[in-house]
Amino acid sequence: MTMDNSAEAALVKELGHGERLLWSGKPRQGIFFRPSDIFMVPFSLFWGGFAFFWEYTAMTANNSQSLFPLFGIPFVLIGIYIIAGRFFVDSYQRSRTYYGVTDQRALILSGIMARQLKAISLQNLNEISLTERSDGSGDISFGSIDPMYAMWRGMEWPGMSSRLVPTFEFVEGVRTVYDLIKKAQRPKT
Repeated sequence: MTMDNSAEAALVKELGHGERLLWSGKPRQGIFFRPSDIFMVPFSLFWGGFAFFWEYTAMTANNSQSLFPLFGIPFVLIGIYIIAGRFFVDSYQRSRTYYGVTDQRALILSGIMARQLKAISLQNLNEISLTERSDGSGDISFGSIDPMYAMWRGMEWPGMSSRLVPTFEFVEGVRTVYDLIKKAQRPKT
């Protein structure tokens, strides 16, 4: 099993005494659609279209004393973010995310403004979910997935990630990583 050199270099600082890194990797890079975009793309176009229409109408109205143009600016900015900006934020977030599996824990090192480490003890973990795509890539979730929050993964609204279960997203060869995690969970003899 191969390790990603940049992920290994970032994660080795996070290892405990005697802990061995068995695998390291990164999520797939670039801009692409998620399943939640089936809902988000039409919604973002509706939101943005209405916000742009409102702002244009308010700015071209004859009443020069009106505060309507100022009122519409936050909605236009939100519209720009949900139409296009969220894809770039998601891509940038994934470029700064590293995954690791040790003989004791699963590690997720990420963050845009500040580095955040999520460490999941493999021995105390009751539920692991595997989602495998036809190309062999996929996701591994550590814990029970709440469908109400799962659809928002990738939106990166402030505070949203704290409601999502820790997940290795868009991992190449996900089945191999999943099998390694299951093997690391077995009691040592």
